Amino acid sequence: MSNADELLRIEGIRKTFPGVVALDGVDFDLRRGEVHVLLGENGAGKSTLIKMLSGAHRPDAGRILAGGEEVRIHGAQDAERLGIATIYQEFNLVPDLTVAENIFLGRQPRRFGMIDRKRMDADAAALLERVGVNVSPRARVRELGIARLQMVEIAKALSLDARVLIMDEPTAVLTSEEVEKLFVIVRRLREDGVGIVFITHHLEEIAALGDRVTVIRDGKSVGQVPASTSEDELVRLMVGRSIEQQYPRERADRGAALLSVEGLTRDGVFHDVGFEVHAGEVVGIAGLVGAGRTEVVRAVFGADPYDRGTVRVEGAKLPRHDVNAAMAAGIGLVPEDRKGQGLVLGQSVEENLGLVTMRAATRGGLVDLGGQREAAARIAGQLGVRMAGLHQQVRTLSGGNQQKVVIGKWLLADTRVLILDEPTRGIDVGAKVEIYQLINELTAAGAAVLMISSDLPEVLGMSDRVLVMAQGRIAGELSADRATQDAVMSLAVSTPSTETEQEAPRGR
Repeated sequence: MSNADELLRIEGIRKTFPGVVALDGVDFDLRRGEVHVLLGENGAGKSTLIKMLSGAHRPDAGRILAGGEEVRIHGAQDAERLGIATIYQEFNLVPDLTVAENIFLGRQPRRFGMIDRKRMDADAAALLERVGVNVSPRARVRELGIARLQMVEIAKALSLDARVLIMDEPTAVLTSEEVEKLFVIVRRLREDGVGIVFITHHLEEIAALGDRVTVIRDGKSVGQVPASTSEDELVRLMVGRSIEQQYPRERADRGAALLSVEGLTRDGVFHDVGFEVHAGEVVGIAGLVGAGRTEVVRAVFGADPYDRGTVRVEGAKLPRHDVNAAMAAGIGLVPEDRKGQGLVLGQSVEENLGLVTMRAATRGGLVDLGGQREAAARIAGQLGVRMAGLHQQVRTLSGGNQQKVVIGKWLLADTRVLILDEPTRGIDVGAKVEIYQLINELTAAGAAVLMISSDLPEVLGMSDRVLVMAQGRIAGELSADRATQDAVMSLAVSTPSTETEQEAPRGR
């Protein structure tokens, strides 16, 4: 490699925050026309590193070189001047502005002192065509879905003439079809000579897209390897140990049916859905996006209404659309959107863990704060939540630790039926295995787990039975020994009929 090909180099970077060493001697380099994957568990230091490159943080030691010359990045303008653009998981777009206005925000072309909207729309259209997205420059950003928002962010980066593009978990909320479209764009940018720093937790994406991988563990760079490196070796580098079994399901003795759903229907959304979940078992729900999985479990939990059908817990019928009744019966829901629906981000770990049990801990209008704190400390310790203390704001935790807090609040409430909607989305391999072990502990203690996941290997690896939904109906049920990716996908793309549903076994 010639020096001319090197876009960026980081040498011995160190960054500390009060009580925490976030980065300790990290080395990294990026070449022109390559995808360099940055890999590590949540909390390993990846976010701190990219915030340094975007100007949000400054290093305490070490140096950053761009084009072979040492540079100091003191803010977003410095990063922009150096051709560094960052696309975060949470997009930096203004919903009420148009696509073109967002792309050129603060840099609108002008003519005679006025914004030249015709030129701005034309320039935006050219950028959107370059990233292969069919959207009008005059469309309001709030009207766009996640995949198109991401393409607008990429177009915005290209408008800055970015030579270095940092993508933080860009596939976390995309469907498989949208991921493929994104990969086409990334490969095209690589061919144009853009250097791309790609952060992902999906190990299968690395070989499909990457050129090199740098692994960060506990704030240190522990290895740089080719993207063709085996997943087992990448996991070993990430967590410092070998994970012999990625899905360590420990089968428990199955008891009585704790959750029974019959004929659940919400007109136009899902139809005649029925199943049982027994004590000691994990029932997975698979299906394509839009199949109605999340809508069904939200109705079971009482968060959304339904028109017909019954939900029973241990034989007792629950009233419709009544979250409090579902919680009192022992149902808990870990939602797909943990930040928006599962946590109060501005509150502490302790306060979030006590959200479900606060009412029960209240006597005479006063909350037993001491008891709540003691219980929160016990659960946080049991789950291994990595934190500075119970007082730490939950928004500052890594994704995996946030998910542990969401689950922990239901453990405090002695939940008997736990519904998990995408329980490991956006968290790293090590944290995933910890969540799986927690599921094992729950079922061993006699709880029932109903799990939705778009990660097919996860569904197959952790479920005792798999229900497959298609077009708002149960298309079929597969036992663990019959559940394969091909069998699940065959049902997921089928058009279920009433007869098919009646023939599918229920709870056997």
